[in-house]
Order: sequence, then structure tokens, then C-alpha cells
Amino acid sequence: MIKERLRLLRAQMQKENIQAYIIPTSDFHETEYVSDYFACRKYMSGFTGSAGVLVVTVSKAALWTDGRYFIQAERQLKDSTIELMKMGQEGTPDIPDYILSQLQAGDTVGFDGRVINAADARRYDSAFCAQEIHLKTDVDLVGRIWTDRPALPHSKTFHYDEKYTGETIGEKLARVRQAMAEQHAVSHIVTKIDEVAWLLNLRADDIPCFPVALAYAIIRQDDAVLYIDDSRLDPVSRQLMKENHIRIKGYFDIYEDVKTLTGPVLYDPSFVNSRLIFSLQAPAVEAPDPELLMKAVKNETEIAATKNAHLKDGAAVVKFMYWLHVNVPQGTVSEWSAQQKLTALRSEQDGYIEDSFTTISAYKDHAAMMHYSSSPETDVLLKPEGLYLVDSGGQYIDGTTDITRTFVLGPITKEEKYWFTLAMRSHIRLAAAHWLYGCSGLNLDILARGPLWDQDMDYQCGTGHGIGHLSTVHEAPNGFRWRKVPERNDSAVLEAGMIQSDEPGVYMEGKFGIRHENEVLVVKGNKNFYGQFMHLEPLTFVPFDVKGIDPSLMTEEEINWLNNYHAAVVKKISPYLTDEEASWLKQICQPIRK
Repeated sequence: MIKERLRLLRAQMQKENIQAYIIPTSDFHETEYVSDYFACRKYMSGFTGSAGVLVVTVSKAALWTDGRYFIQAERQLKDSTIELMKMGQEGTPDIPDYILSQLQAGDTVGFDGRVINAADARRYDSAFCAQEIHLKTDVDLVGRIWTDRPALPHSKTFHYDEKYTGETIGEKLARVRQAMAEQHAVSHIVTKIDEVAWLLNLRADDIPCFPVALAYAIIRQDDAVLYIDDSRLDPVSRQLMKENHIRIKGYFDIYEDVKTLTGPVLYDPSFVNSRLIFSLQAPAVEAPDPELLMKAVKNETEIAATKNAHLKDGAAVVKFMYWLHVNVPQGTVSEWSAQQKLTALRSEQDGYIEDSFTTISAYKDHAAMMHYSSSPETDVLLKPEGLYLVDSGGQYIDGTTDITRTFVLGPITKEEKYWFTLAMRSHIRLAAAHWLYGCSGLNLDILARGPLWDQDMDYQCGTGHGIGHLSTVHEAPNGFRWRKVPERNDSAVLEAGMIQSDEPGVYMEGKFGIRHENEVLVVKGNKNFYGQFMHLEPLTFVPFDVKGIDPSLMTEEEINWLNNYHAAVVKKISPYLTDEEASWLKQICQPIRK
């Protein structure tokens, strides 16, 4: 099937005199997780991971993805004729260099400019023009051959009330307009759908696990335009748009409207798609969107709501742990049925909307694939032995959750226990971080990786990512990572009110995978002569499975942290459980000793 699709694509390339075609994982808004309509890279390659770029030339094809997906991609690309390019690995060429090695002067590279941002398009243009290779950026070739392509999403919106957001649309617009004035901008193009959702307190159901609407906005000092089908707006949102002088225009009308803008126009070239920017005729101010940092720093109302969401989520996950404890020995639980059970338990919680991403339910060697996704085809039975990793989360009206626990289902090897403990130490060291204001995740990541690096071990992903508020589970611009990765945009200075994950792990191909993840909140500590000190407050309250821990490998400080954390779990989560579940929770949270 993949080979036939590649053949059909190459036939279209020949018609357009295109010698290389680029297919990213994106939509018109530079969204990480996309709706089915935009799953072009998945359709053309068979690779289902959330990150990757496919390049098809006249005779070859290659797919670039990061370390989270190396194992998965190798399996899914088998027999497809598509070569895997492991990003960040020595010897892997970047996309422009690869294309240049395949083409010659006078050839043409094509892509749909609506799904490639302006910064990337310029990078391609600079690399290719120097070698007299041309760009054609207005062709959606996959759309021509994808005969049963799903329709664009068209869900109904709903107003996200100020009792959860803590700020009105008018107040947010005033802050954005102040930032525009500081940049001397007359207009501001907003295309990131989580930013539009945050700015206008607007949510919808266009993308699974990501409750927002596909929409654009242009903000001016006295008015604004929201680009969305008017029939999609709920009555409350429609009235609030009118009260805030926000006009409604068709979704695609922005492509003509940008041609008429007067400048300076503020936009972020790493977000706005290149078709829009190539149509812009006014002078520009290129800078990070002001909404990016504003929404990342949660206010008191958002923080309080998020904490409430985590109590409900914690209760659901503890109930799931108890369910595993009772049912796995009976031989009736599989990866897939366990995944379904966890979603069902979350759905019983007040305010649950949907999961925040596709649950990773991975037993034994499946967990070595960081983003493995169980299905009826790959499903295996859980036995009372070995390690079982579950990475999951929920979208609640109060906020967004993300948690990973690795469960010890029965006897495990000495090797498994060793790495389980070291990954636990890695989590605790970052969770207990104490630093002077001004640090970013780049400065703190070593705390998590240190225990693993000491053993010449690493994990090929970041240690943590920002998390939105009833929004994307992977939110820029904050996170934990030891080196800058431009496409990740997660190296901002850590500000009080930011929420991110702490999730180090160990992954042994063919054996097991281990990950320990909590959400944490950046908070202020003491301030003195040296400056403002900062630390992290846990938001997630679910026990870690101490059966996997060898206390002799831990310091007294690490053991005390874990015991104190488990005491907090019992106190906060027990009221949400049955008496039987609460008694069991108290038992498994007993203090450990060296």
C-alpha cells in the first residue's frame, strides 16, 4: 500500500516537474498533534508517531524522526522502501543536505506552504537557492491522491469560563495589545490554535485529546478578526466576540486579508505558515508571540483549578492501580483492556472531557518504545511478572493532566530493579531542585540525567515539557532538556506559575522500559541578598511502585523525599477512594528504609 502511494505521489511530482517533495507532520497552524485531515505524513509512510518529516524524491524516500520513535519507526517503515533518518545521531544528514545530495541545479523542491512554517521555508530557500534549486510552495500533492481523505474538523465551540481561566477576553487582549505597542506593531497574526484558544477563552473538539478549534486571528489595537466558520460558534462565544469588537470571517479568508495588512505586522516565523507570510506585503516585526509566555505562566485561578484536576486524576489512577493489583493475577488483563479501564475510571470523575493524549500501555519490551501505542493487533496479556509502563492523562474542565507510572506486576530481574531505582533517583533529584531565578530547563536537566549519566546511560528525549490549561499536553516555551533543540522551543527561563513534567526514564530495547513522571509547578522560594530562589511543587499525587526500588542505592535525602511524597498522596487521595482502596493505598505507601 505504501509503495503504491509513493508511486502515485511521484506521478504527481512528475506532472509538476518536482524532483523532491517534503511532507511534514503538521497542519496549517504548526500543531504537534493533528486531526485526521492533516495526517499526510502518516498516510504516505505508515509511520504513526507524532513527530517526523517525510522526503520523497524521484527514486528514494526518507523519514526523519527523533529518539522517542526510533524503534517504532524501524518496525513501521520495514518493507516500505522509506529509509529511517535518526535525528540527532552522528552521520544523519539534515533534510536540506539530503535533498541536495539527490538533486542537481535546475531541479525543484515542492511542499504545501500552509503546513511548513515561515522559518523552515526560508531555511529551505536559502539552502536550495544557493545551489540553483527552485522552490514550489503552493502544491498539496498528497491531497490529489488521497481520495478518501477525511473532512476538515467542524466541531461546535464552547466558552471556557473565567472561573477556570481567571481572566476575561478583554483583559487578555489588553495585555497582548500592550506587547504589540512595545514592538511598535499595528497588527498581529496569531495562527497557533492553542494561542487563539487561550486568548479568546474558546475551546472545541477539532483534534482528539486537544480541545481547541482550528482558527486564526488578527489582532489590531482597536479591533480583531477571528477566522472560523461562524456556524461553529456557540451563543456565549459569539456574543463575547461582539462585545470585544472581534469580527468573524471565514476560515480561509485570512489568506486574502494578510495581503491588505498595513505594518508593522507582528508574527512568529516559527509558527505562522509560509503561505501566509509569502503573501504579506507590509513591513514585519518577527518575534515570539506574546501569547506564548502569557499562557505558559498560569494565574492563581488556573493553578487552583489544575490542582483540583490532579486530585481527581490521582484518584482515577490509584483506583486503576488497585484494579491491576486485584485482576492481573487472575490472567484476565491485557495492555488494551487495561488502557480501556483507565479511560473508563477517568470518565467517572467530575468534569472529565477526554484523555489528554493516546495512552501508552506498554508491557515488558513494548515499553522500550517510548511512544508505543497498544492496539488489538499488538495487544499482549499482562502476567504477574515484569514491568508495565502506563503514560496517560486527562482533559478535565479544570485543567490538563499527564502522568507515567511503571508498575511491578510480580518478580523482576536484578537489572530491572537497578534501573528502576536509578530512574527514581533521577526523578527525585529534579523534583527537589532549588535554584536562583534565571535558570531554564537547560540548567536543571543535569539533575535528572546525572544518576544515569554516571552509569553511561541516557534517554533520547527531553526530561520534561510544558503543559497547557485545558489545552495541549505539550506546551512551549518551558521544559527540561540538556541541549537546545530548535523545533522543540522549550528552553525559556522558568517563571513562577509554569507547569511542566518531570519524566526521566530508562529504555532497554527488547527488554523493558521505565519512566517516572509527575507534573510540577514552578514556585517562588526565599528571596535574599543573592536573589529570588525557586523550586518545584508536585501537582501529581499517585504512589510510585516501591516494589521496584532498591533503597540501598538511594541517599537518605532521596528516601525521605519519597516517603514524604507518599504521605502526601495518602492524605490527598484517600478521601476520593472506597474504604478498601484507601486501606490498600495506605499499605503500599508505607515508608521505606535503607
